[in-house]
Amino acid sequence: MFLVAGLGNPGEDYALSPHNLGFLTLDRLAERQGIRISRKDSRALVGVGEVGGHPVMLAKPQTYMNLSGTSLVPLMEKHSIEVSRLVVVYDELDLDWTALRIKPKGSAAGHNGIKSLIACLQTDEFARVRLGIHPGHPVKDGAEFVLSPFRRAQMQELDELTGYAADAVRSIVAEGVEMAMTRFNRRARGLKTEEE
Repeated sequence: MFLVAGLGNPGEDYALSPHNLGFLTLDRLAERQGIRISRKDSRALVGVGEVGGHPVMLAKPQTYMNLSGTSLVPLMEKHSIEVSRLVVVYDELDLDWTALRIKPKGSAAGHNGIKSLIACLQTDEFARVRLGIHPGHPVKDGAEFVLSPFRRAQMQELDELTGYAADAVRSIVAEGVEMAMTRFNRRARGLKTEEE
């Protein structure tokens, strides 16, 4: 079984903020696949179904972002899910808004949810789908920015971004990370150079 985890913060206050792109993408994937993410398990909301012909568990940790690992690692242990079957979806302030980057492994790059997960797993070798949220101008306070509501212009693009991200997750599960990287890694629209 694959575990697809979307990172975010529980509660209505954060529902439509950049830091909740992981949750929003999982909601989109669940809707498409007919999976209900409603059962409580290991301090997460989970739903089980099929994606790309494979059994999957979709999980939204309810521990708040900075403690994501304390929910996901016990969930993986309880259901005997290997790290090689973990896919994590989350926001990335280092990438411009609407960019998407699939990576097979790597550092947390300052993302507290990923820091928590790496610390609890004791490895950084898990697939991730990073969704760009940088607004294209200097951000004074990163923490404040990621928890602020999306702007109206972003709301118009949110549906397309979460749909594209849900397709990317489906590709990882069905075809593997390398193939998904080739098909789905993209720069933000209008950007001429690659982000890292």
